[in-house]
Amino acid sequence: MPYKGELIFVYEPEEACRQRLLADGFSAQNALEISSYLAQSTDIIADLTEIAAKCAAQDVTFTAVELDSAAPIIASRDPKRTLVWTISDGIAYFRGGAAPALARLAGMKTIGADDSLFALCQDKFRSGAVLKALGLPTPQSGLARNGEWIVEPPPSPSGWFVKPNRLGAKIGIWMDSRVADLGSALEISRRMFVAYRDDAVVQPYVPGRNVRASFLAVDPAAGVEALGVVFVDSGADFQTMADSMALYGETGEAAKAAGDYVQPGLQAVADTQPGADRAIRDIATRLMQGLGLRDVFSMDLRVEADDTIHLIEFEICPGLPCFDFRDYCRRQWGMSLAEAIAATAANRLTR
Repeated sequence: MPYKGELIFVYEPEEACRQRLLADGFSAQNALEISSYLAQSTDIIADLTEIAAKCAAQDVTFTAVELDSAAPIIASRDPKRTLVWTISDGIAYFRGGAAPALARLAGMKTIGADDSLFALCQDKFRSGAVLKALGLPTPQSGLARNGEWIVEPPPSPSGWFVKPNRLGAKIGIWMDSRVADLGSALEISRRMFVAYRDDAVVQPYVPGRNVRASFLAVDPAAGVEALGVVFVDSGADFQTMADSMALYGETGEAAKAAGDYVQPGLQAVADTQPGADRAIRDIATRLMQGLGLRDVFSMDLRVEADDTIHLIEFEICPGLPCFDFRDYCRRQWGMSLAEAIAATAANRLTR
């Protein structure tokens, strides 16, 4: 087969991020917690050799590049034969959003959404406002900074959920992140500002089971029929920072070594709630049309027993090496993660 080109696979390591945070005055614990959001960069290392081999079988050169080394490498390549895939997002604590911008500057094709969405995706208050404007079922948000309201949240008889604005829209950080009064929400925002220098998004608490919807267009023509929609059951109502750190990256490896790793269960939503599955695919269609999501993305949702849907967030750099995305590649495409990455790159380079 003729040589198709090169895939440059850009990731930001946990350690590089942590050292920047420490230099900026964050505590060691908070720097560890923040950098843990880059866990997929740690977890993907074990797959790089296999990805390179699967790419070679597709006549594609595979080059994994740490973010800090990406600029000169991207600048040195032939834009007609190079594809850039960025797996670390970020415009605040993390800087992965720079990589697709560099690719665009160099005139290269990219896997994933355009670089403008990297900025929108990480700011959950702004992205929520855009989702509401598109008419999507996203909880209306308030925003607090260090104990003061910037935007007050709406009334909620079921209480509110408090989470950081730029560190993930489903993680509540602490066990008391669900609150019954707004005074408690402001107190959490003070803690959040001290620990993470971040605003707090305060939303009405929504009931239901946690759902992850994953998408990878191995076939460039794939549409929402290729979306994988599963319940993710961990036994808890919501995920805390500690829960997240026990699943992924450096701290996840430590949890496995200590015997504390418990992988959540996955169940196809269509098996028990086909109406909810259809509604989620409709939401994905509107995101693809309205925001330009493409190639690879995920959504986190809450689904009630009566099929009421709450869209919590979308991600343009889903955790590729995470258990749920590997499961998606097997279920939807009949491929390992490495095979799916290689096939996706080969199909784009020859399109």
